[in-house]
Formats: sequence, structure tokens, C-alpha cells
Amino acid sequence: MIVRPNLHWLRMLFVVRGSILPKIAPQLVFTTIISIAVTLAHGRIFEWKIPLTFIPFSLIGITLAIFLGFRNTTSYARYWEARMLWGSVLNETRALSRQSMTLVSDTSDSPRFVAYLIAFVHAMRHQLRGTDPRADLDRLLGKEDVTCLGRKQFKPITLLLMAGEWLRERRMRGQIEAPLAQLMEMHLDRLGEAIGGCERIATTPIPFTYGVILHRVTYLYSLLLPFGLVDSIGPMTPVIVAFISYTFFALEAVSAEIEEPFGLEPNDLALDAMSETIEQSLREILHRQHTAQMRAREHHIIT
Repeated sequence: MIVRPNLHWLRMLFVVRGSILPKIAPQLVFTTIISIAVTLAHGRIFEWKIPLTFIPFSLIGITLAIFLGFRNTTSYARYWEARMLWGSVLNETRALSRQSMTLVSDTSDSPRFVAYLIAFVHAMRHQLRGTDPRADLDRLLGKEDVTCLGRKQFKPITLLLMAGEWLRERRMRGQIEAPLAQLMEMHLDRLGEAIGGCERIATTPIPFTYGVILHRVTYLYSLLLPFGLVDSIGPMTPVIVAFISYTFFALEAVSAEIEEPFGLEPNDLALDAMSETIEQSLREILHRQHTAQMRAREHHIIT
């Protein structure tokens, strides 16, 4: 995902990266060339004049714009839901890390619990993208845990299980009271709901036939449009066709890109940055607790 400061209006006109233009450039050039050829031939194919006016294109264009708008709204709803789920992952992991430092009487092993949470975030990102999480797991977990995870298909769920087992151990040792352990379990449950929601988005795309219909209508509309405009606007036909085609092609391409928000496209979610932010946030909680413990020891020594 590209995150930029607000650009000047003039610079916005010439932005290329993230503007979807490189992706639709070939079909846009092809459509413009066709419209130039139609303009030069005055709307004729060999000796046959194509009897089209702009009236049917006005009606079809309005309908097409409505359906493309609906497709974009649906795609953006998936994108925003995915962002909200990742936001909940940030909130829940922060809450769990804090509680592991403040509700447990002995926090000497709390870094291992926080490591499970950080590993969960990275494993969740890798699972959604279909990439290998081994490098992140190796730097965060012990060999025994990494070996266990290597045999699992759904590694984030296993990491939640490991975190739950850590919590059970603390409860059995009397280091945390049962009601407080239940409270932390509720946060673990919400993390499970977050990964489940993301899996639902990743594995349930918008019905394929819906996209095919819009794709075909968009291209047919753009290819036939110059025949309906050439008699009324003449030499300006290629310019207007290019502008209208750019609008429709861009809307279709954007909706297809953000429909799968976990990918690596410029407008997809910045999962790498979000994972690093969560890890840094949780590590700061660990550092704060370590600093507080050191101060308490110094105070005890002085007194």
C-alpha cells in the first residue's frame, strides 16, 4: 500500500505509481487507436457506415457507471473490513501484552507469551499472502516451538493455542486468578475471530461471473463508442473516447485490485508495515516492564 502526504493538485495530475494507469495503459492505447481509425474512416468499416448515435451510449453509460460504482463499493467494503480486522489485532495483542505484565504475579516468562503474539501477527500475514513464515518464526520462537509449527497448516491458530497453554500454566501455578485468566482468554478468542474474518475475505471473492459481465460490457462500450461520437464531434472523438475509457477501465481495475486486500499490489493493505508496527508496539511494552522492574530493584537496594 502506498501512503503519501497530500500532494499539490498539479502533482496529483501526473502521479503514476499507485494510479492504476500502468495497468490499464495497453487497453487504453488500443482503444484510442481504434477511435482514431474510426475517426479517419468517418465511422465506416470498408464501405459500410455504422449507424450509431450517442443516445444509446448515454443510457448504457449511466447504467455501466452505476454497476461499476456498486462493484467498487463492494470491493472497498471488503478492503475496509480487512483493515478493521487488522486494527483489532493491534488492539487485542496490546491488551494481552499489557495484561501479561500487570495481571500475572511472576512476569519472568511473559516475554515468551508476547513472542507468541508477535509470531501470530507475522504468521497471519504470511498465511493470508501464501508466503513462508519460517524466517520470522525462527527469530521469534525457540526450536521446539518452530519444529511444532513446521508440521501445522494453520500456524496462527497453533500459536493462539500455545498462548492459551501458557495462560493455563500460569493459572495452574497460581500466578493469575481464574477470572483474570478468563478475561485474557476472551482477547485470544477475538484474535481467532480476526484471523477467521480475514480468511473469509481471502477465500471468498466477488462472484466471477459478475466481474466477467462488467468486463465485457466495459470493453464493448469503449470499442463501439467512437462510432456513436464521430458524426457529432468529429476530430475530438479520440480525445473523448480516451477520457471515458480511462474512467471505466480505471474503475474496473481499482475494484479488482482492492477486492483482494492482502496482496502486494500498490493499493493493497500495508501488511508488512502493520506487522512491524504491532511488533514494535509489543516490544515497547516489554521494555517498559523491564525498566520498571530494574527501578524497583534499585529502590529495594537503596532502602
